[in-house]
Amino acid sequence: MYPTTYHKPETLEAASATLGDAEEAKILAGGHTLLPTMKNHLAAPTDLVDIRGIAALNGISEDGGTLTIGATTTHAEVSNSPVVASACPALACLAGGIGDPAVRHVGTIGGSVANNDPAADYPAAVLGLGATVVTNRRDIAAEDFFDGMFATVLEEGEIITSVRFPKCDLAGYSKFPNPASRYAMVGVFVAKSGGSVRVAVTGAGEDGVFRHEGLEAALSANFSPDAVDGVAISSDGLLSDLHGDADYRANLIRVMAKRAVSAVA
Repeated sequence: MYPTTYHKPETLEAASATLGDAEEAKILAGGHTLLPTMKNHLAAPTDLVDIRGIAALNGISEDGGTLTIGATTTHAEVSNSPVVASACPALACLAGGIGDPAVRHVGTIGGSVANNDPAADYPAAVLGLGATVVTNRRDIAAEDFFDGMFATVLEEGEIITSVRFPKCDLAGYSKFPNPASRYAMVGVFVAKSGGSVRVAVTGAGEDGVFRHEGLEAALSANFSPDAVDGVAISSDGLLSDLHGDADYRANLIRVMAKRAVSAVA
């Protein structure tokens, strides 16, 4: 690894100041992507700003139908939280299926959302539920946050502080995991609020997470697994790699959508 200076600020203000003063700083939360990248000499930040000790960035609360999860809250904490289980069981289920116990007890929701891995689980929940990503500078709607594979609209020095999930009537998530990494080869998050349904797909798109308008229209008209059968799932714009080609992933989108709906319909 290249030489780097490690910082562990106790406040959000101190973290922001350190990021602003450094030549090329990176935020460290769970570190599951950043540290391997540094070990392989693909990144060489002059400074690492560890935000895990900032109390204001951790925790789970529910108020007025809005579920708020702090950025440094781990996947295990989300999975095991009675607040999340009551407000949105599908989100707790999603978090419990990320990686293995070692990953779930270190990885954070903020780090996952900021990294925007095209096969990560949380982006599907953020987009599927129409969540708001809150930073130290602004509130960003899910529709505006993701900006392509491994890319977001976060600016230099901007820190995610929490993610706010609005209440929905029903939600379900199903994924086909890679047997080694547990990353989603395809994951589908379905959320129903009133007569409207949102469907977000992860693991399949060349540009990362996306909404599927055809599935949304069909499920808004008839929220049942059978409604999925009549939807055309195109392979255009889907990933093809050694794990599966675009046609295979298109079929998986249908299968995972039916399973997600079946879990809650």
